[in-house]
Amino acid sequence: MRTGTNNESPEVIVIGAGIGGLTTAALLADAGHAVTVLEAGTYPGGSAGTFYYQGYRFAAGATLAGGFQPGGPHALLGQQLDIDWPVHPTDPAWVVHLPDRQVMVAQDNQDIMQQFPHTARFWQQQARIADLGWLLSAQGLPWPPRSAAEFAQLARVGWSNFPADLRLLPFAFSTVRQWLGRHGLTDDAVFTRFLDAQLLISAQTTSAHANAIYSATALDLARQGVYDVEGGIGGLARTLANKIKALGGQVLYKQRVTAIKVTDGRVVGVETQHGRRGQDYFPADFVVANLTPWSLDDLLVNASPARLRREVQRRELGWGAFVLYLGVDNSKLPADLPDHHQIIAELHGPLGEGRSIFVSLSPEWDTSRAPDGHRAITITTHTAVQPWWDLVDHDKEAYAARKAGYTERILSAVERVIPGFRSSLSLVMDGTPVTYNTWTHRHLGMVGGFPQVSLFSARGPRTGLPNLRLVGDSIFPGQSTAGVTLGAMRVAEDVLRALPSRADRSVLRPQVSESWPAR
Repeated sequence: MRTGTNNESPEVIVIGAGIGGLTTAALLADAGHAVTVLEAGTYPGGSAGTFYYQGYRFAAGATLAGGFQPGGPHALLGQQLDIDWPVHPTDPAWVVHLPDRQVMVAQDNQDIMQQFPHTARFWQQQARIADLGWLLSAQGLPWPPRSAAEFAQLARVGWSNFPADLRLLPFAFSTVRQWLGRHGLTDDAVFTRFLDAQLLISAQTTSAHANAIYSATALDLARQGVYDVEGGIGGLARTLANKIKALGGQVLYKQRVTAIKVTDGRVVGVETQHGRRGQDYFPADFVVANLTPWSLDDLLVNASPARLRREVQRRELGWGAFVLYLGVDNSKLPADLPDHHQIIAELHGPLGEGRSIFVSLSPEWDTSRAPDGHRAITITTHTAVQPWWDLVDHDKEAYAARKAGYTERILSAVERVIPGFRSSLSLVMDGTPVTYNTWTHRHLGMVGGFPQVSLFSARGPRTGLPNLRLVGDSIFPGQSTAGVTLGAMRVAEDVLRALPSRADRSVLRPQVSESWPAR
């Protein structure tokens, strides 16, 4: 028996209730297809989820969201699905603490300009490129194109914006460092460090490697506006899950997928740890996997396409995160303390591994996040995943010692920025890539997607099997809830083209005015 809105509709299975999987599922359900989301955990959101512990609601990883501005991914999705997102703008977005100064990252960009007045031309150019980038994205930019239909769509988008999009061409082949060189900024160690810290969280790499076009838009989230979510970042996923159910779809929890069944070169269903009542597996006419390529390869076993196998053998591992989940007594914190901070401990050397951290306090207005008089805090730093696994597999005492060392380094860094912070602590929990793997089932605990070093090596959603697509932060544009949502919109369009015709084949057809986006 089919599930969903129409027993004669193709059965679409979505693996994973992350933002990408849920967005794709909601759009397909809205188009009239039968959709079932299978989630291994007990709540939606994955790395952008919220979990409960001792009266606190902690953000699992991601803490802020963007893309709600007119024409932004979440705004378009909300318009299509009639969603009122439970979000509140926060400005300044965050405060960056460098060794020699503090910089407020705000929508008006004024403090950045005051701290680095000689960078005005760079930021003016960044805003122009980002405006065009947002405009192209809102029109459904299928990058990288993987089919004749996507090439045709790309040509239509390009032609509709000719000749404005020609301005992007020089930056398509440039790194941010080369872009800085055109403005004579490469020798400014402080500004480069500031920019590298922003790029690490928005592009998963630094100016020496980050693609200039991608980075111009990634650096633009604060200018377009960032938001806190009521009840924590997982509120976005809960909203999407509820919408899927309202549209007749299903979101099933504690259903960890253990294998994808393939017959004659096509996916026919998925097996789960607990199975489906009355059947050995969930039958599927189409599958969308909110997974990393490594996890997808594991589930396909011997049916994994040769190209996918080569990819997982050759692709470098992405970043993981070391995280602290803290409960604090709010009365012991300074008054008017901003909710979000980025702390850069050193001006030179590699970032991550506790040398650059992001601190997010639950807003005082959101009393659902913590016991009375307290606040929940998530602190993250980029970390390489493999060393943690080497230790947990071979030397658990050293693994515990490394966790303790990272915790001490991070708490000391926060104490320097917020004097008395340690005295406010009422709860301290840590998490490593091993922890992420345990709770989110991410391969080796990797989070955040792949470094955006070249537009021409960006990964699309195709998998090598005609009725199987990838979604989430592994596909372009990757990082951030806005980027994942944008990628999911593209995947939904692609799936609808592949499925039998329905009355409504359009996922998103935004009307974008010539003046959008407004500054």
